[in-house]
Amino acid sequence: MNLESALRYSHTLLDQVVQPGDTVVDATVGNGNDTIYLASAVGKNGRVYGFDVQAAGLAATKTQLVLTGLSLQTSLIHDGHEHLLKHLPENTQISAAIFNLGYLPGSDKSIITHAKTTISAIKQCLQILQRGGLVILVSYYGHPGGKDELRELQTFLHQIPQKQFQVLNYQFINQQNDPPILFAIQKR
Repeated sequence: MNLESALRYSHTLLDQVVQPGDTVVDATVGNGNDTIYLASAVGKNGRVYGFDVQAAGLAATKTQLVLTGLSLQTSLIHDGHEHLLKHLPENTQISAAIFNLGYLPGSDKSIITHAKTTISAIKQCLQILQRGGLVILVSYYGHPGGKDELRELQTFLHQIPQKQFQVLNYQFINQQNDPPILFAIQKR
């Protein structure tokens, strides 16, 4: 057995809760890898709501969804994740949400996620998360502004009520260059 990277472990955790027919959120579409993974997991009767502020990432993801036949169960939204409840149908419940925090690889590194909008989006996801559901956060923090976001995020996560949620922290601690940290929030 090999220990999994934070990104691979995020999918291992999601495999445990996302079922065909579920509704899920990809809060940071980026290059679309998680969107495609989730669209495959929820199947034709499920729904993925994907958010990103960068049109280029959404366009590339849309192309990949069409090529893989997964576009019908996916709604891509050109807006910040802090506005997610405005775009989901009323009374929606989700089984999972995933966030990749930092910047879009291969793009403008000055466009980054921020603690204020990320925490707002997490709170919204927790409101609509079904029992046993997961909100996954993979924090890439080795860029300017990344450590500030991580600090604020950790403070927020420590304050989540343990009677309602459990919060996991998964990270390799002996690696150089700020290895990503995975946080998983599960509704009890």
